[in-house]
Amino acid sequence: MTDQGQVRLQIEAGVASVLFDRPQARNAMTWAMYEQLAAINRQLSTDRSVRVAVFRGVGGQAFVAGTDIEQFAAFKTGEDGVAYERQIEAGIELMCQLPMPTVAVVEGWCVGGGLAIATACDFRLATPGAKFGVPIAKTLGNCLAIANVARLRAAFGHQRVKRMLVLAEFIDAEEALACGFLHAIETPEAIDTASASLVQRLASLAPVTQRVSKTTLERLTTHDLAESEDLIRTAYGSDDFHEGVAAFVAKRPPVWSGQ
Repeated sequence: MTDQGQVRLQIEAGVASVLFDRPQARNAMTWAMYEQLAAINRQLSTDRSVRVAVFRGVGGQAFVAGTDIEQFAAFKTGEDGVAYERQIEAGIELMCQLPMPTVAVVEGWCVGGGLAIATACDFRLATPGAKFGVPIAKTLGNCLAIANVARLRAAFGHQRVKRMLVLAEFIDAEEALACGFLHAIETPEAIDTASASLVQRLASLAPVTQRVSKTTLERLTTHDLAESEDLIRTAYGSDDFHEGVAAFVAKRPPVWSGQ
């Protein structure tokens, strides 16, 4: 993997635009991109001049199509998975703790880690062809940290998340709108205008109320979570996980053993 991609920040007139820029790989996140995203969120967390932050993928084909699977080839034991999920959860927590309202603009695929990022935002706009899912039961054989599952459950509902995780199903834009995950569906031609309108509306409201309300909802979603690192060790330490990575790299279907 030679192209690491980048996450870029632009700030103009009190609006931060965070761009996932790796369109040739559907903006799949590399370790470097995760580090850049965390650094951007730390910067935004203390910048009181920013009233709204907008997150968007470059290229119009994907928001973020998960984590680049080739990177998992270096994982040896379940402890590697625990360290990875801790890092991902820490980054998502940074996003959830941003003081200003956040908006995800989703065009096309929103998968795995990309879905966690979009779910960490306060509002989501999408084009009609957007797809949302975590197909790891089909592709990789790993799992999610429990806090990210809790956020998905709060956003989509228990049974839809089970369909995503256990059946490896994708949710389309219409269903995501019907369950309240999306604020609106807009055509590709109209989504820029709709995003600007939502940003303007959010920026006109009381920042302190917005900040404490966001914090209240996040605490309600993730309070008193059960221990889950034993489950992460089981998934990332399994033969099936290593088979999933090897199959992806070799561009062949995985053969699951259940071990």
